[in-house]
This record gives sequence, C-alpha cells and structure tokens, in this order.
Amino acid sequence: MKLNILTTNQGKAKEFIELGKELNVEVNIINQYKMEIQSERLEDIALTAAILASTQLKNHVIVEDAGLFINSLRGFPGVYSSYVFKTIGIKGILKLLENVKDRSAYFKSVIAFADMGRGVIKVFTGIIEGHIAYEPRGTSGFGFDPIFIPKGYNKTFAEMSIKEKNKVSHRAKAFRKLVEWFKTSF
Repeated sequence: MKLNILTTNQGKAKEFIELGKELNVEVNIINQYKMEIQSERLEDIALTAAILASTQLKNHVIVEDAGLFINSLRGFPGVYSSYVFKTIGIKGILKLLENVKDRSAYFKSVIAFADMGRGVIKVFTGIIEGHIAYEPRGTSGFGFDPIFIPKGYNKTFAEMSIKEKNKVSHRAKAFRKLVEWFKTSF
C-alpha cells in the first residue's frame, strides 16, 4: 500500500515517512507546490489542493494543511500560520502574547485525500490541545514547534524526537485516521 503525499515542507515529509514506517505504509512524497486557495477553513484549502493535484497527476493524492490556533488571539494565526511564521515568526507571536495570561492554544491538522479517477474524496482531522511557551525551546521540528507545549507535557514539540511528537501530534492523529480508512477502502 502506497500513499502519495504532496508537500514541499521537509519537516512534514519526515514526519509522514516516520509515521508510514510505524503504520507499515509506504509513503511517496511528491515534492511539488500545491495550489492554495484563500479560505478561513483548513478543510477547504486542503481539499481543493488535493482535488486539483489528483486531477493533474491522475492518481490519488494526499494534501495536509495545518494551523496553530491561539485562543486569546481569537484563533490567530490559524489558517495563516505559514504566512505568519514567514513574516513575524515566533518572536512576533511571543510579542503578541506579552502580558497575556491565557496562553492556551491548539494545533489542527486537516488531511485531504482525493482520487478523482475513482471519484473519491475524504477529509481527516487531528487536533492537539496545549499552550504557548514563554520562549522558544528545542531544535527539532519546524514552524511553531519551539513554542507549542502539548497538554500533559512539559516540553515543546521542538524538544521532542519525531517519534515522540508522532505519538501525540495533530498531524499524526489525522494521518492514523487516513491510514485506517485507506486500509479498509482500497
């Protein structure tokens, strides 16, 4: 069984490859940019990209989109997480949270599967609750990993190994749902 995952994010690719090994699934990374629409919903962004890529590549395609949602910032950066990371970065998020007591947040991952040749589309979601650290910690991972501490842990995603992160992460939760469905459907 092989899953075709479209991503140019090497951090995501490493996590998917490691999850594939754990779940006994071959992961084929397609290192190609996806068409990304503007939307307030991760589901719309991932699904549109998966449908377009599946149509173009004439094969099943999996696209993942994720966001960090900070409760005291009304869900910001949310769907704009990648853009916000590239512009204001971790320092900017920490600046916005200066003197803010509520640091609760969650990461949400949406994985869209599309096989337009078969007319099959499906969406899987994973969420991990946690909070924002007061300073960046750790060197693993990518994006906002150095400031996100998952609930029940005292270290950030960036302080965890890929295997450790994959036990609890939003992306791993969504991917496990996808694999379970894929094994029974194809």
